[in-house]
Amino acid sequence: MRSILIQYEDSFRGDLLLVTPNHPLPHVTDIQGLVPAIPGQSKILLQAKAAESLQQVFRHLHCDTQFAAVSGYRTQDEQQHIWEDAIAEKGLPFARQFVAIPGHSEHQTGLAIDLAEQKSEIDFICPDFPRTGIFQQFREIAPRYGWIERYLRGKESVTGIAEEPWHFRYVGVPHAEILSKKGMVLEEYIRF
Repeated sequence: MRSILIQYEDSFRGDLLLVTPNHPLPHVTDIQGLVPAIPGQSKILLQAKAAESLQQVFRHLHCDTQFAAVSGYRTQDEQQHIWEDAIAEKGLPFARQFVAIPGHSEHQTGLAIDLAEQKSEIDFICPDFPRTGIFQQFREIAPRYGWIERYLRGKESVTGIAEEPWHFRYVGVPHAEILSKKGMVLEEYIRF
């Protein structure tokens, strides 16, 4: 049984790295080579390949000024701070639904981003990313560039995370296209 677990963990690294409440990062470390996710928003970083792919989606849709990058790469300390603040402000049940335990966050991979509609006020934990207009077009086009909406409605029992229409994950092509066409989440795709 142990060898199967090791094979499972070793099989899904890189863009398909599974990081969930039940699958921590294999090791917690700072990632090198991070770049701004969106030009002009230099505080939100991603791995270079993910950032370039995201920018390609924006160029395709001519929409980068309508989007705000809310959160990208996070260090272990940043994730710990967000976790503690969410518990203090909204309580443990809320934190468990919408904030990953430190060491269990996709944001710590540099492959995940939270996006929002560009507004004067944006909720950091649950940003508004509508299912209409240019935002829905983003969801439809993003898989062609390697991005998926990570936490889908109806898949909470599979992911262990509530629906997050603002949270996107880079998994690469063709994986994102297959996931999208089949209506799968990453956990299902890895088993598939």
